[in-house]
Amino acid sequence: MSDVTTLDRPPAGIRVLHALGKEPDLAAMSGEQLTRFAVKENRKRSSRMARLVTGRPDRGAVIDWRQVTLPDREVRVRVYRPMPERAGGVALPLVVHVHGGGFVGTAVQSDWINSYLAARLPAVLVSVEHRLLAPEVSLSDAVDDGWDVLTELVRDPNAWGVDPQRVAVFGESTGGAVSALSAIRARDAGLGLRAQVLANPCVDVTEHALKHPSALAYADSPTLTRAQLDFFISLAVPAGADARRVSPLQIEGLSGLAPALIIVPTVDPISDQGRRYAARLLAAGTPARVSEYPGATHAFLAMPGVVPQARPAREEILTFLRGRLR
Repeated sequence: MSDVTTLDRPPAGIRVLHALGKEPDLAAMSGEQLTRFAVKENRKRSSRMARLVTGRPDRGAVIDWRQVTLPDREVRVRVYRPMPERAGGVALPLVVHVHGGGFVGTAVQSDWINSYLAARLPAVLVSVEHRLLAPEVSLSDAVDDGWDVLTELVRDPNAWGVDPQRVAVFGESTGGAVSALSAIRARDAGLGLRAQVLANPCVDVTEHALKHPSALAYADSPTLTRAQLDFFISLAVPAGADARRVSPLQIEGLSGLAPALIIVPTVDPISDQGRRYAARLLAAGTPARVSEYPGATHAFLAMPGVVPQARPAREEILTFLRGRLR
């Protein structure tokens, strides 16, 4: 578990996609243009053609959309359940998942891994379609969506067919921040999470985020660039807000949290964030394990069609959650 020292080469499929694509000038977009861009991009990620990259769902799971009604809003969630013959007619463990993307992203891009976990654990996976970052939407809004959905599901477990004593959180990229902060809130609220899985987590949006060695070494990585990261941070923390409040890496008091598995793809400008967060958890006495995937790129769990490391990572997550949710 150390900061990046050598540069890895991303998979060939990623290099081809990167060569064919064109990075938009996000910083020049108005709020309305950014919203249109996110809608268009998420429609693409939800298409049948995108399955060549994002992977096909497990046939052992049933997938549908539901609404979680909160006092002041409704949050759309994508629910993954094992087929009835695998469920056993009992309340199942609950895993609350949060997708990555920040200012883009949809739960559909994570169908491959979430359906697999639902079918094989077995468990109910609920993926939060949180508010996307925009000039009027900050990271704290997405964090509230993740936490409020989690607490509502635990408050009314019978409506979801879940066991409130066997709950875990799982977040990717921006979702890693949401899930890590949910784990902290859960401890403070006395909600006993069994586990947290953080995949290529973005856990630092302070002024230090762009100074980690990996942010410099992989500034032009094919799936997350320094420019994109800089733009994300500008949306995540409005002027005058305290970035430390949504940066788990900078929060004091990380003891007593749910055991963590932190998945780190090495070709990633934020790989050091995951490494350093694991070190801070361990120093605080919270069980944590870092698992690195050399050559894998940021968001690789959503791209199994072009990043072969996604499959062993999925198996590792399955094994970890199975052990914690029994």
